[in-house]
Amino acid sequence: MIEKVTAEPERRTRTHQMVGELLQERNQMWSLYWELAELKPFDKHTGPMEQILGDFCRVMIDYISLGHFGIYRRIIDGTERRKKVLAAAEKLYPQIAAATEVALKFNDKFEQSRLNDREVLTRELSKLGEALATRIELEDQLIASMSK
Repeated sequence: MIEKVTAEPERRTRTHQMVGELLQERNQMWSLYWELAELKPFDKHTGPMEQILGDFCRVMIDYISLGHFGIYRRIIDGTERRKKVLAAAEKLYPQIAAATEVALKFNDKFEQSRLNDREVLTRELSKLGEALATRIELEDQLIASMSK
């Protein structure tokens, strides 16, 4: 019984640490997103834009991976036992996964490419921004259910 009581606070502490790391990665990713978006129109920028785009893609993948392999994996693997968290995850995860797909496709398209068609980047960055905003809103709901 004592083992179960001490394991519970330790698990919650790890969860809070993962959430803190996720929020830190998310803030860094979002900051780079806006730094990149401020360079529009992209045809006026070359070197710095490609560097910021590469940095953004790297941080975005780190952020997505941390969410998936940290917080979401815990829920998917059955480690999470709180019913309200499981219910929130069941409701929210399909939409989070859809937003993740948009981000992964963006990364595949722009991570290491030399940009030839900057209009495509403009369109795809806008689409990605919407998907990331949706993901963030959904994540916040999931995090709120974990914090109660």
